[in-house]
Amino acid sequence: KQWYQRRVAITAGGHGRIGKHRKHPGGRGNAGGGHHHRINFDKYHPGYFGKFGMRFLHKKKNPTVCPVINVDKVWSLVSTQTRDHFAQRKDGKVPVIDCVRAGYFKVLGKGVLPKQPVIVKAKFFSYEAEQKIKAAGGVCVTVA
Repeated sequence: KQWYQRRVAITAGGHGRIGKHRKHPGGRGNAGGGHHHRINFDKYHPGYFGKFGMRFLHKKKNPTVCPVINVDKVWSLVSTQTRDHFAQRKDGKVPVIDCVRAGYFKVLGKGVLPKQPVIVKAKFFSYEAEQKIKAAGGVCVTVA
């Protein structure tokens, strides 16, 4: 008797008798985006359909990669021991900071640079970065 009472309640399994639980009444997945589901697509996904812009055939992303670092962070690429060591030297030797080896290709001019000469190696320098490095008594060296 207990088995029968549990069985009685699941005739439609919670999906109602009238509407019936059919398999895919609105279509599978994104079906009907331009037809019977258009309101939803226009409201919540504007610009989903259509094209925009020009095609770039066989785009190679490698030549355009250019990670940047600002002059205020350049000294963080060497240890504070190195900086102190070269600050105390009197023979005129200065540290060489290779930005490319650290993974940065371009040096930008944001921030202030300490008044300590330094040789900075990078592929590219912005005008402002070059001025600040030279003002501190340093040199900008471009590498391939």
